[in-house]
Amino acid sequence: MEAQHLHAKPHAEGEWSTGFCDCFSDCKNCCITCLCPCITFGQVADIVDRGTTSCGAAGALYTLIAVITGCGSIYSCLYRGKIRAQYNIRGDGCTDCLKHFCCELCALTQEYRELKHRGFDMSLGWAGNAERQQNQGGVAMGAPAFQGGMTR
Repeated sequence: MEAQHLHAKPHAEGEWSTGFCDCFSDCKNCCITCLCPCITFGQVADIVDRGTTSCGAAGALYTLIAVITGCGSIYSCLYRGKIRAQYNIRGDGCTDCLKHFCCELCALTQEYRELKHRGFDMSLGWAGNAERQQNQGGVAMGAPAFQGGMTR
């Protein structure tokens, strides 16, 4: 069962909370993403992976893939699918990849805005957001709660 973050804003079920081309609705993130997309990707990956992938590690891997292949979207498009799965947003893997390959910056900024819209403070990362939630009374994060360890 998925519980919404305390400060999440309402949006249409199954839809992204902002449009694909709404990059300038968050000018600061738009500029950061244009200059250094690895930062935005790292922030998104840290939260989507619930802290198991650090912002720095994800950003560095994104940069390495971009330098070697010329196409960081090979890696980043996978995270669009993870976001869709966590929040029941309609779409498919083919569309995710096309959006990242055709306009990587629009895709990254939309994913960043989605997580921000769902109540995450992107500058804190997963650990900082989890700590903030604990201090505010333990309301579950926007993503399904981590259930720790392997069980049978």
